Amino acid sequence: MNSKEEQTNSEVTNLENESSIEKQEDVNYINKQNAEIKLDEKSIDFEDAYKFGWSNYSEITNGRFAMIGFLAIILIELFSQQSFLKWAGIL
Repeated sequence: MNSKEEQTNSEVTNLENESSIEKQEDVNYINKQNAEIKLDEKSIDFEDAYKFGWSNYSEITNGRFAMIGFLAIILIELFSQQSFLKWAGIL
């Protein structure tokens, strides 16, 4: 064999080694993602179930409506150029 053939063979071997390392890293990354997805699916199933009373679902829903209400008060004060209490006729 001449030196060019040996060099190309060694380059091919290096590329194969690098690709196998990348594949192993990809497999590990995919396995980690699958584990995270499985955990997320379990938590989604648990949290999305509506229960009457003090539950995680109720607290999230109430918090979202409170944020919408607070934003509405801020927008009313910005557009009307007066306080919300005065705009509502309370003061």
